Formats: sequence, structure tokens, C-alpha cells
Amino acid sequence: MSEGALIPSPGAGPARGAALRTFPAWVVGLAVVIPTFMEILDTTIANVALRYIAGGLSAPATDSEWVITSYLAANAIILPMSGWISTRLGRRNYFILSIAVFTIASALCGMATNLGALIAARVLQGLAGGGLQPCSQAILLDAFPIEKRGTAMTMFGMAALLGPVVGPSFGGYITDNFGWQWIFYVNVPVGIVAFFFCRAVVTDPAYLREQTASARRNPTPFDFTGLILLSFTMIAWEIGLSKGQEWDWFGDPFWRVQSLAVVFVTSLIALVWRELRTANPLVNFRALKDRNFRSCCIILACSYGVLYAGTTSLPAMLQTLYGYDATMSGLVLSPAGLFAIATMLVVGRLLTKGVDARLLMAAGVLLIAGGNYWMAIMNLSISPWQIVWPRVVIIVGLGLLFAPLNVAAFATMPIAIRGAAVGLLALLRNEGGSVGTSVAQTVLERREQFHTLRLNENMDQFNPAVTSILDLGQKLFMTTTGDPVAARMMAYQLMANMRDRQATALAYFDIFWVAAVLAISLLALIAMMKKVTVPKGTLVSAE
Repeated sequence: MSEGALIPSPGAGPARGAALRTFPAWVVGLAVVIPTFMEILDTTIANVALRYIAGGLSAPATDSEWVITSYLAANAIILPMSGWISTRLGRRNYFILSIAVFTIASALCGMATNLGALIAARVLQGLAGGGLQPCSQAILLDAFPIEKRGTAMTMFGMAALLGPVVGPSFGGYITDNFGWQWIFYVNVPVGIVAFFFCRAVVTDPAYLREQTASARRNPTPFDFTGLILLSFTMIAWEIGLSKGQEWDWFGDPFWRVQSLAVVFVTSLIALVWRELRTANPLVNFRALKDRNFRSCCIILACSYGVLYAGTTSLPAMLQTLYGYDATMSGLVLSPAGLFAIATMLVVGRLLTKGVDARLLMAAGVLLIAGGNYWMAIMNLSISPWQIVWPRVVIIVGLGLLFAPLNVAAFATMPIAIRGAAVGLLALLRNEGGSVGTSVAQTVLERREQFHTLRLNENMDQFNPAVTSILDLGQKLFMTTTGDPVAARMMAYQLMANMRDRQATALAYFDIFWVAAVLAISLLALIAMMKKVTVPKGTLVSAE
């Protein structure tokens, strides 16, 4: 097949041998990327609006985190099931159904009048959204010929990368100007367009139609035991990550985190034991036997952890320390998205030219590490452009990483378990983001306490800098209060505010230190992978 390979259109059950409408592969790719971007965007778009949601629904600010946790937990549960469901329903049917339910759930989120209703709608949204990522990736792999698979993964990578990048800034702008409800309502027109577009151009390839027909003729029992174990595992994991810092992790006096950890470990061990011994597993862990796929799973989870840690921390840092509003934060973060698109277009070309995917991945993680190091050595006296450029370096690195990683992950994967592998990779991608968000919050709070204590060590009356600031502050406030005692107390408060601001800044910078170290460590995994190149001129269909 060539680049303009024609893909059969899904008619309403045409007769055997009847001619089908055909569409270029890039049209199919564009159709499936739209809902994928919409779903990935929703994993981060609500982050900056949580306090607005809590206020609007008269709910405690801490409880508003369930808006994020409920979505991620539901998303994580459905992701490994996507291969089984798509085989039984037909991948096209499942994909279109997921778009429809996701769009309806988005409207319900916007119409919610209390936190319970919003969480229930977010669960439904997460269950529907879980089918979009693996289905779209599998559709792209099948729609494009093998020599153009790098281009296909570039299209998917754009959606997977741009969603988390623009989510917080886009959500902040919408919340500031239209209200938090519109971060959900914006999905409705996009979902309607995606539904009809995909319904018109997406089809199942011949091998998948045969699998679906075979599954319907000879139905296999559903792995309910695996579903129960997976649900316990993911729910305990997501709640633990979301509430761990608030509950003081393993120092929790009420043993909530400890209990969740026991449930998680026990359920995970039982799930792995069960799925490796059943003929029709819900989660096919056998895909992890492939060395490249196993390494790519770890690399993708870690890189998404780095991405989400920065994406959630930067807007909060800009608003807390630098006085930016949500809209200004978005303007600072937005240029990186343009560079991401340009980078991934170049990467797609390089892959089709036969460049080893490992080299592009190594260059990507080096840039990610370098950009985070650049962020880690910032200070409180920087201009917006001094934030833009290190962010651009990080996102360019991620752009270099994602498409080659997706190609390498499936280069040697047997086609029979590709669907299960796609679902497992998507699950680990999401969970990497969850871990990154949680670790960033933990590092921020713990290191803020640490830096406050360290700064206090030098704040005494024998430090000339301290006495100088206090004297200047007292003179300044004397002009407004006329009371030397009150002026002195205000000077002390001014110094305390300066200390707290500096401690918070150092804690934010420590997040980027951790991200840089994690990114550079991924080089070891890349070095252990097999060489992966897309054969030049190979005319073998992805099917």
C-alpha cells in the first residue's frame, strides 16, 4: 500500500462482494485523532478549575479532587478491557459508541448541580473515554501501511502530547472568561462532529472483522474475576495517589493509606496470577514478554509522569509566585504546543527515512532532562520568555520521543495481541500521568517545609542582612502607621512573607530537578531495546 492507500468505508452492512466507498488513510487518521485529542485534553483541563468547581457547587475544596480521581479511575478500569470489547462489538462500533457516550457525559458534567452528580458524570465520561485512546491508535496502525506507520504514530502523538500541554491553560482561560461548566460543554460540538466524521470514514480491517465474527459464533466467557480484581486495583491506586499527601501517606493515623496499599498490592498480585493462567484474560500481561514493548511501557509511563508533573505545576507556580492569572499562564505555556507540532512532523519524516527509533528517543529524553534542568535553576526575577524557552525544550523532547516510542513498541508485536497491547500501553500512559501529578504535589509540600526550616536557620538577629531588611521595613511602615511597635511587627511579617515565597519557589524548582533525573535515567532502558527502523519502500499493509 502507498501513502494514499484507500481504506474501506463502513457501510451499514453491505452485501458480500459489494463495492465499498474508500477514503485516503490520512482522512481516517484525522477523523480518529479528533476524539482522541478531546479525551486526552479532559485528563488535565479540569485541574486549574477545581477551586471554582468547589465554590460553584458549595463543596469542600479537598473533595473537588474527586472530579479528577473519579475520571482517572474509570478510565484506568476500561482501558485494558478495550481489546476484548472491540473484538466483540467490532472496533468501529465500539469507537463510535465511546464518542457518543463521552459527548453525552460531557454535557451531563456541565449540567451538574452538586458534586455527587458531577462525579457520577465524570465516571461515565471516563468509562467512555477509556475506549477512545487504544481504539484510535489501533485504527491508525491498521489504516496506514507499515512504511508510513511513523506518520500514523506522529498523528496520534500530536493528540497525546498536545492534550496535556494545552489542557490546563485552555481550562484556565475558559474558566476565567466563561465559567467552569464550559470546560465540559466545549466537548459537545467537537464530539458531535467527531461522531459523524468517524461514522463516515472508519472501518474494521478484514482480520478484525473475522475475529469479531468468530467471537460472535463462538462466544467466550467474560473474565468477571479479572474485572473485579482490576477494579479494586485501580480504585485503590487512584484514591491513594489523589489523597496520599492530604492523609500524610504512610503516616496516616487512621490507616487509610495503609489499607489502600494493602488492597492495591493484594489485588494486583491476584490479578497478575489470574490473568496469566486464564485462556481469555481481561488484561493480557503476556504482551510484556516483548522486550521493546516492555521498555516502551516504562519509558512512556515515566515520560508522561514528567509531562503531567510539569503541566500541573507550572500554572500553579506562575499564579502563586509570579502573579499571573490563568489566561496569562496559558499564553506563556502555549508556544510550546506549536513547537511540538513542528517537531512531530519532522519526526514522522525521519522515521520514514529509516532513522533508528532509539536514536530519536534518546535525543528526546536528553532534551526533556535538559529542559527540566533549565527550569530547576530559575529564580523569582525571571521574565515570561525565560519560562517559555525551557518549556519549549521539554515539549520538543517529548515530541521527539512519542512517535518513535509508539513505533518501537509495536514493531515486533504479534498482530493477535496488538489490541490488548495497545490497551495496556494506554493504561500505563494514564497511570504515569497520575503518578507524576501526585509526586509533584508531594515534592512541593514536603520540600516547601524543608526549605522553610533551612531558611529559618539564617534568620536571626546576628545576620546583618536580616537586621538591614527589618530596619528598612520598620522605617517604611512608620510613615503609614506612626507606631514603631506596629511598624516593627509589619517588618517581621514582610520578612516572613519573603521567606515563604522563596521556600515555595525552591520547592517548585525541586519538582523539575526530580523530573530531570528521572528523564536522564530512561537512557538505560533505551539502550537495552532492539534496533527499530521502518523499512524504506516496504509495501506491506499494516493489516
